[in-house]
Amino acid sequence: MSDVAVLLKAEPGFEPVYAKPGDAGADLRSTEDAVLKAGMRLLVRTGVSIALPDGYVGLVHPRSGLAAKHGITVLNAPGTVDAGYRGEIMVTLLNTSDQDFAITRGDRIAQLVIQKFEKAQFLQVDELPGSERGETGFGSSGTK
Repeated sequence: MSDVAVLLKAEPGFEPVYAKPGDAGADLRSTEDAVLKAGMRLLVRTGVSIALPDGYVGLVHPRSGLAAKHGITVLNAPGTVDAGYRGEIMVTLLNTSDQDFAITRGDRIAQLVIQKFEKAQFLQVDELPGSERGETGFGSSGTK
C-alpha cells in the first residue's frame, strides 16, 4: 500500500509528511496554540483525517525529540487509528516534566506510522499449551 486518502480539516501544510527518506513515521502537526501544563495532558487537533484500507492501522507515536528534550509524550502510545475511522486524528499529549510546554500552531507533535496487520481468530480452549516462560510476568527475566 502506498496511497492513503487524506482529508485536510486545516489549510495545506498540515498533511502528514515524512521528514527524511526512510522514515517510518510521518509528522503530525498541531492546528492550535496551547500550553501543556506540567504534569497534565491535553487533546491536540492535527487537522487531518485519513481513510485506510482494511488490514491497515495508523499508529500515533511520540516524537523522540519532544520526549527527550521536554518530557512530552503521547499518553496512549501508540494511539490507534482504525481503518474504519474517518474523524480528525487527535493526539493526547502528556507533559511528564515539571515545566509548562508551549505548543504553537504548526508544531510537529507526533508521528503517524501506517502498518499492515493480521486479524486473529480467537478460539476458546480448556488449557493453553506449555512454554518455557509459563505464567511468569513483570520482572521475571531480571535486570542484567
